Amino acid sequence: MSSRMFVPECCSLALNYTLFLGIMCLSGFSNLATSSSDFSGYLSKVLRNYTEHSCDGEYISVRCPHRTTISIQSSFYGRQMPSHQMCPSRHPFSNAEKFKEDTSCSASTSLQKMLDECQDRRSCQLLVNSRLFGVDPCPGTSKYLIVWYKCRPNEYKSKVACEDDRLRLSCKRSMVIAIYSAIFGRSQEGSLECPYHNYGVPPVDCLSGTALQIMTSRCHGKRSCNILANSREFGDPCYPGIRKYLNVIYTCASHGGTHGTQQGCETELHLPWCPAGIWGTSKL
Repeated sequence: MSSRMFVPECCSLALNYTLFLGIMCLSGFSNLATSSSDFSGYLSKVLRNYTEHSCDGEYISVRCPHRTTISIQSSFYGRQMPSHQMCPSRHPFSNAEKFKEDTSCSASTSLQKMLDECQDRRSCQLLVNSRLFGVDPCPGTSKYLIVWYKCRPNEYKSKVACEDDRLRLSCKRSMVIAIYSAIFGRSQEGSLECPYHNYGVPPVDCLSGTALQIMTSRCHGKRSCNILANSREFGDPCYPGIRKYLNVIYTCASHGGTHGTQQGCETELHLPWCPAGIWGTSKL
């Protein structure tokens, strides 16, 4: 039987890390948007981090709501804790056999296999066993699969504004803005729209930890918005002389509701504008 829990992501790019920090900061806000409860449910599913786990011999199901697809973040197959704590063996064994249980084994092919089977799909279901991942990393030891993933909008837009320029976002009638991620500062990769001028300063990563929170409070659930990309709005995370920029990824969602979503904070979905609480369990 598959179950759902929240586990911090093992590894993320700077953009995903910024997204995670911003969501955690938003957990204390209330009444941030006045959208419909269906729209709220949709956004909560797009923004949150999901984790699925299943034991050997069980099916694992990874699913995302309407108009989103699976984005695998990390995966683990093997065993890192004793079977009496997670996924006990289906076969009775003696204390001597218990002692030999391997609690430090993992399949190196786990992430790639999940990417091959589930990435960019709406849903996928797999039977968990060692054959799925090739060579058994620890024969004789019962194992489990854990998958960390997000639900990414099928269609999303990216807007960039250089420092001291104004960023404008807008959606068509009956659609509202759903902020997916936002960064202010500069990454080593830089931005084609905002080239690096001070070549005497080496490229660095300097990103504001509040960019997502600010963009969500200003634009989330609105038909249009604009904001000045400067240090007064977002703080200055970089050394003097570094030209910064604001990069926002967003989608336009139907204000009238979406198919298959649940409603409001009472459904245990962790909405950005709900009172602070746990990232509880939920059904898609």
